[in-house]
Amino acid sequence: MSLTPSNMLPLGTEAPVFTLPDVISGRDVSIHDVVGSKGLLIMFICNHCPYVKHVQEQIVKLSNDYQGEGIGVVAISANDVEAYPEDSPEAMLAEAKKWQYSFPYLYDEDQQTARHYEVACTPDFYLFDNKLKLVYRGQLDDSRPGNEIPVTGKDLRAAINDLLNGNPISTEQQPSVGCNIKWK
Repeated sequence: MSLTPSNMLPLGTEAPVFTLPDVISGRDVSIHDVVGSKGLLIMFICNHCPYVKHVQEQIVKLSNDYQGEGIGVVAISANDVEAYPEDSPEAMLAEAKKWQYSFPYLYDEDQQTARHYEVACTPDFYLFDNKLKLVYRGQLDDSRPGNEIPVTGKDLRAAINDLLNGNPISTEQQPSVGCNIKWK
C-alpha cells in the first residue's frame, strides 16, 4: 500500500465520457445513463483498499442521501485484478450486495476511464454539475484510518449541498488520499 494523493483535475474540466460494465446489473452503463438532473458524483473505489473500507459506510449513506435530490452516483473500480483478485468483478458484486449499493459499480478493465480522469488513488471523488463540468474533486473529509477523526463526508457533502442550492462551491479543495491505483 502506497499512500497517494489525488491528481486534482482542473475545476471546469468536462467529464470524460465512458461506457463500462456494471457488475450489479450486468449491463453496460454510460456516463449519460447515470448523470442526475442536478449533477453526478463519480467515486473511484475498490474492494481491498483500507482507505475505502474506512469510508465505506459513509459513501453508501451519502449516496442514499443525495440520489433522490438529483445527484447521480456511480462507483468505478480500475485496479489490475490479476495482481489484486479481491478487486475482481465477482468480488465487486459481492461487495455491492454486502453494502446494498444503490448505484452502479462499474469495472474499468482496460483502465482507460481511470486514465482519462487522471485517477491516482482510491477513494477518489469527482463531482460534476448537470452539464458535466467538474465542480469538486478531492477528499470525502479529513478522516483517515487511525487518525481518530470521525467519518462524516463533510467536504464532499458541503460541495454537493452548494451545488444543489445554487451556491458557489469553494475552490479550496483538499486532495483525497488512499491506495495508489494498481496499474497493469
